[in-house]
Amino acid sequence: MRDVFLRRKKDELLTPLAVRLPDVLHPNIISGVALLAGLASAAAIAQRVWALGLLLWIANRTLDGLDGVVARVHERQSDFGGYLDLLLDFVIYLTVPAAFVYANPTPLNLWALALLFASYVINTLSWTLLSALLEKRHRGAADRLTSVEMPGGLIEGAETIAFYTLFYFLPGYSAYLFLIFSLLVFVTAGQRIRWAARHLPD
Repeated sequence: MRDVFLRRKKDELLTPLAVRLPDVLHPNIISGVALLAGLASAAAIAQRVWALGLLLWIANRTLDGLDGVVARVHERQSDFGGYLDLLLDFVIYLTVPAAFVYANPTPLNLWALALLFASYVINTLSWTLLSALLEKRHRGAADRLTSVEMPGGLIEGAETIAFYTLFYFLPGYSAYLFLIFSLLVFVTAGQRIRWAARHLPD
């Protein structure tokens, strides 16, 4: 819900670092390194090394925030870069909770993970289909935060990061956290459906 405000603060913090990085360091390379950090975090989770997993998760999120800043500072923004950034985010958002269930594969954890993934599918469809229609109508917001138009909702990037960080501190409560988060994601999808009903008349 606070992505606009937090995005500006993140840019302020990371811009000095981005300016110092050499031009040869392409933003897509940073995105790739962020992916590796995220996958390494999942591997640590699977081995129940929570502290290392948390550190790698923080590295993943920091690098994920840095790639866009580097792209803007060095004028290397591209549609492919934005596409790749979003795609790799989803890879990590799926891999991390799956790793927690791998570390503790109880029936409750498995069912909670299935519901979480179902909420992701519904929510992703709720904004990707809407995004395509908004682009078709040339109604994309000029101050969009990502490469595609994504109407806001209860759960956005900041909330996702905060909730995922809880997974590392409370691994024994993964199922309950998954269930709560999936409910909030379903609410977010509902918000976007309501937005579409209001702004996409017949």
